[in-house]
Amino acid sequence: MTRAQTPSRQDGATRQDPYATITNQILADLETGVATWTKPWSAGHAAGSITRPLRHSLEPYSGINTLVLWGQAVEQGYAAPIWMTFRQALELGGAVRKGQTGTMVVYANRITRQETNDRGEDVERSIPFLKAYKVFNVEQIDGLPERFHGASAPRLSESERIAQAAAFLQATGARVEHGGDSAYYNVATDRIRLPDFGVFDSAHDYYATRGHETVHWTRHPSRLNRDLGRKAFGDEGYAREELVAELGAAFLCADLGIDLRPRPDHAAYIGSWLKVLRGDKRAIFTAAAHAQRAVEHLKMLQPAADDLAD
Repeated sequence: MTRAQTPSRQDGATRQDPYATITNQILADLETGVATWTKPWSAGHAAGSITRPLRHSLEPYSGINTLVLWGQAVEQGYAAPIWMTFRQALELGGAVRKGQTGTMVVYANRITRQETNDRGEDVERSIPFLKAYKVFNVEQIDGLPERFHGASAPRLSESERIAQAAAFLQATGARVEHGGDSAYYNVATDRIRLPDFGVFDSAHDYYATRGHETVHWTRHPSRLNRDLGRKAFGDEGYAREELVAELGAAFLCADLGIDLRPRPDHAAYIGSWLKVLRGDKRAIFTAAAHAQRAVEHLKMLQPAADDLAD
């Protein structure tokens, strides 16, 4: 996949704005009809099967950085999942090859500023900000220790991955009813509705769809109480919530080793996502953050290791 180069991506001011730069990258993919998150890595590596991109510490990236690095890996054909800064490469005894270009990732933080309110009182105001920095894939770096370039690690078998996904989703406690030909979450009844298992082309498709609807399930007021302004089917709030569920399902499938392929209704949503992203350069960041929180919430519902041993 090669992203289209647009004038806005070449503009100097845009390069200084991580919101605009990353949104334009995602837009370029969507405009070709491709959602990067439906094509996560599946190759093996010494660090494990490639699912989430990893930091130099082998800890996974999250949120918007997952999407950015997935997209760059697909575009450049990287098989290795590990990324690091120029300085981190040097500290590990490596060196970024001359002429290599880094990939922008971001981190969010807050600064505290002292201000005077309308009553003349000194108050502290917390101001969020986003800082961008560049990372390089280990395939762009020479001289790193062998653990960053080692042979492939074994991947769980097909049956093990399906069993893992089934157990994970069952443990969330989400109530699921089967029947009919539609998949959806009903917030009023707090139930997920899915077609019968045998209707799906594969077990992967069933569990990917169930994961998507389970991310919707986290929006309930008793859980994450996520309200993105949905008032009616097909409106902007609906599109934003569907984007959260799409990204959440991608993160979840990557973590569980489930193959994620575009749903039958995927193409119908692309137009609405394009409209949202074109109108709000921060929308994809917000959606990715909500998706990450949804996945973390589902992980918190899993039984503790000690419980599994009993």
